[in-house]
Amino acid sequence: MHQEKSIEIPCAVWGASGYSGVELSWLLHQHPRFKLTHCFSSGAREAVPLANLYPQLQGRCEVLLEPWHAHLLDDVAKQVRVCFLALPHEVSAQLAPQLIARGLVVFDLSGAFRLTDVAEHERAYGFVRPPGIGETPYALAEYLTLSGSESLIAVPGCYPTAATLAAKPVLELKTPHSAVMVNAVSGTSGAGRAASLKTSFCEVSLQAYGVGSHRHQPEIAQNLGCDVVFVPHLGAFKRGILATVYVQVGTDVTAAMVDEAFDFAYMDSPLVRLCWQQTPALQQVVGTPYCDIGWQLVRSANSQTIVITAAIDNLLKGAASQALQVANRYFGMPDSTGLLNRSAVL
Repeated sequence: MHQEKSIEIPCAVWGASGYSGVELSWLLHQHPRFKLTHCFSSGAREAVPLANLYPQLQGRCEVLLEPWHAHLLDDVAKQVRVCFLALPHEVSAQLAPQLIARGLVVFDLSGAFRLTDVAEHERAYGFVRPPGIGETPYALAEYLTLSGSESLIAVPGCYPTAATLAAKPVLELKTPHSAVMVNAVSGTSGAGRAASLKTSFCEVSLQAYGVGSHRHQPEIAQNLGCDVVFVPHLGAFKRGILATVYVQVGTDVTAAMVDEAFDFAYMDSPLVRLCWQQTPALQQVVGTPYCDIGWQLVRSANSQTIVITAAIDNLLKGAASQALQVANRYFGMPDSTGLLNRSAVL
């Protein structure tokens, strides 16, 4: 782990014009240690203030959004130490190795490097990763150990973050061979900034999608090490994810055992808040870096199910703030450095 206590750490964001990218850029701009030197967008034709795209930043953030071209790579590599990629999956897969080859540390917010099984990755994402990358640490912050020598770190997806934080503490109580069931609703910002019919004002409703085929299903299954049935939904709200997770357990499991499992898992996790038997609501977490988790042990005649609800902001704990949380730890800072009491952009 790097322990440079007072040295500024120059960094750049690629994909800064998107929702996750701009939230990350804004967090970095306010951070006490990271110095945001560049914000790039492949769609930019000329350098313009980031606030031109997001007027909420007028008078608060003077960072320029710069057009990205491959010929800039060597010059940028001399100016920064850390790279955050909020890019389409295949674009990240091509750019990350080039940055690593120049000695930079890369935190990738795409799905390009999350899945360890090569065939599963190709099924989920539809492209072949460049060779020679090796195993990439999967950076779910609450279950991550870093040595400080890593050059590429994969930041989890939004749905897998909520589902995994909800289910993982009680997996040892789960009935053998049973699947973990996950229903999750996301706001429309999870679909990205590009205009589409399904997220237009008059079309958006509450609807399941990607049942049995969503690329986050294998990621959740990889994290939990068991079969998963995942049903995502698109909701008629801007941001946030509310995930309800069902874990079947034996009749000998008690409520005290469930409470103890969650308490033990997250007693040292400052950005996970336990609601115990209360059900968290999205309004508690939107605009924050927290994951709020509540649970109930539901009994029926011959079985029991732990019903867990997790709430996160999909653009923060599900993307930008988790990337920064992990980067904080990588450089020897507390997880929450630069993340608390910050206003969101969107």
